[in-house]
Amino acid sequence: MLNKKIMISLSSIIFLLLSAFAIMFFFNNDQKPKTLQASQYPSPPAETPIEKVTTDIIHDESKWTTNNTHDAEIIKVDDWYYTFSTDYKVAGTPLPGIQIRKSKDMINWKFVGRVFDNVSNEAKAWTNGGSMYWAPDVIEINGTFYLYYSVSELGTRNSYIGLATSTSIEGPWDDQGSVIKTKEGDEFTVNAIDPGIIIDEDGSIWMAYGSYFGGIFITELDKASGKLKNTEEEGKLIAQRQNNDYAIEGPAIMYNPDTDMYYLTVSYGWLEDTYNVRVARSESIQGPYLDYNDKNMIDISDESFDTGTKLVSSYSFNNDSGWLGTGHNGLLQDGDTYYLTHNARVGDDLYWSHLHVREIIWTLDGWPVVSPERYAGKPKKPVESLKTENIIGQWEQIVLSRLDDSMTTSTTLHLYKNGKIDDENGEDYWELKGDSLKLYWYAPDDAPNDYWIDTVTVLPQWDWENWQPTLVFTGLSQDGTAVWGKQLPLEDKE
Repeated sequence: MLNKKIMISLSSIIFLLLSAFAIMFFFNNDQKPKTLQASQYPSPPAETPIEKVTTDIIHDESKWTTNNTHDAEIIKVDDWYYTFSTDYKVAGTPLPGIQIRKSKDMINWKFVGRVFDNVSNEAKAWTNGGSMYWAPDVIEINGTFYLYYSVSELGTRNSYIGLATSTSIEGPWDDQGSVIKTKEGDEFTVNAIDPGIIIDEDGSIWMAYGSYFGGIFITELDKASGKLKNTEEEGKLIAQRQNNDYAIEGPAIMYNPDTDMYYLTVSYGWLEDTYNVRVARSESIQGPYLDYNDKNMIDISDESFDTGTKLVSSYSFNNDSGWLGTGHNGLLQDGDTYYLTHNARVGDDLYWSHLHVREIIWTLDGWPVVSPERYAGKPKKPVESLKTENIIGQWEQIVLSRLDDSMTTSTTLHLYKNGKIDDENGEDYWELKGDSLKLYWYAPDDAPNDYWIDTVTVLPQWDWENWQPTLVFTGLSQDGTAVWGKQLPLEDKE
């Protein structure tokens, strides 16, 4: 009789334990995300993870891929993407010429060669011995390619923007001489470097240019020659900083017909660490260019350090050393999709400079933001609509402060199925509609209606740090701060 009672008790205990385990299993799985179909994510960009530092390829240009890229501008010609960039070499002396790379997918890049072997005598003489070309840009007009380049005496306004032309994107190139030259003590304020060329909606050709000294200017080019339309003028000032202690350089402009706006991008900070890309927009190509908070990009007040809406800056996700010097960008419109390229230096070895390509996502109010992950191709099957079950669970979040350009590390964010953030019974919450996610942060007596709101877009991307597909989000906070997120791998969520 006793044994029977013991057996019943044991059975009851086992039943209760199994029930508890079942409840726990259901709860845990109920809070885990449901992944999308494999075809709804980008495919792996390579068979195995791509190393950021590969010392065995230092002297083999054919294996450089994205390595040793600096100040890259991008153009699409037929089915190929080309980048033109300042010559750079880790653990070596750069050559004078402009590096050319090409790719079919903007992921795998092949080294093509260089434009020119040496700086022209004219440019060298003007810049007191300038020995290499910097910061090129290239456009195509009626079957001819126009390549704009810079030569400068470091730290001065003794600078030279020149032009070369070719009927082939891979050359050979014919040097057409100077477009504009500046000297210390001349009548100009601009520094003739960093040309960024754009054709406006009416077909006119413009050059945004400048670096540090005097700020960023824009001037119209002659359609026939590709040189200045008015050789006596430096153009119109469109962006500047308070003084040379605050860096500004590398302008590029794109036009979005959907918003009927021009978008000016520039880089702030130092190229080896705090480099970051900012954006402002205007209804006119000549400005004024205003950022998200309606601050004019020519503001030189004490608040001028906070002009420009940040798109990308130095950052680090988990399981990775991160990236520094994320600046000097290029822009590309490919059909209905826009892309941004920029430099990026390896977080634990800043001498390795890579090319990054990121997809641009447009907010509902017409601002560009970029993916927190490098481009790895498009999914074969688009996601029609995300569901709650796809995005619940843990995420890494990066907030790219407008005021601090040092490396930003990620923090953990938990999205619960009941719509709460981090605490199932807390005041912070989230809402999903299609691919648009809103994060509500409770801040009574501080935020409008007691909540600060981040509005972000969720999209499938390739997780370069963990080498697997994932979901990411990108967008802006209410005050125009860039907000990134990345869903954590399942094994990190246990």
